Amino acid sequence: MYKVIKSLDRVLKFDTVHAHCDIPCGIYDPYTAQVAAHTVIRMDMLIDELTKSNDMSPEGRNKMIRYTAIKEQHAEICKHEIRVLWGDYFKPDHAKTSPELHELVWNTLKSASKAKQSTNLADAQVLLDNVQKIAEIFWKTKNIETHRVKSPYPTERTVVLPKL
Repeated sequence: MYKVIKSLDRVLKFDTVHAHCDIPCGIYDPYTAQVAAHTVIRMDMLIDELTKSNDMSPEGRNKMIRYTAIKEQHAEICKHEIRVLWGDYFKPDHAKTSPELHELVWNTLKSASKAKQSTNLADAQVLLDNVQKIAEIFWKTKNIETHRVKSPYPTERTVVLPKL
């Protein structure tokens, strides 16, 4: 089947389409972005611990490479999840009722890039704070109250959850 599609693509020149859901499915949730932001924080914590230990062994260097790779992957996951919410879920009416939304999304994407580039825990915290503000706005659009609860993660921070 793949070969047939590729052959047709050469002739018809299909546009490449990437989307969470083209139906639309109506299944959106900022939770994945929060988990990704927590992962960025945790990787920065582990990088800091490893740096302080001054472990330059092959195993230590391998850990540093892996922590950095995971941090960057999860910052990118966070950006993807926020872009999906922005492009597919949020509507002009949402931006009217939450006028800070446009700038908040923009700042969140920028903070995810900054968190990828640094190992500064404060940068990762800004990312989480922004994602949580988006989560609160998201649930507000559904007329669902939220609350922050202590996360079960080693970051010892909170997650925004709907009150159901």
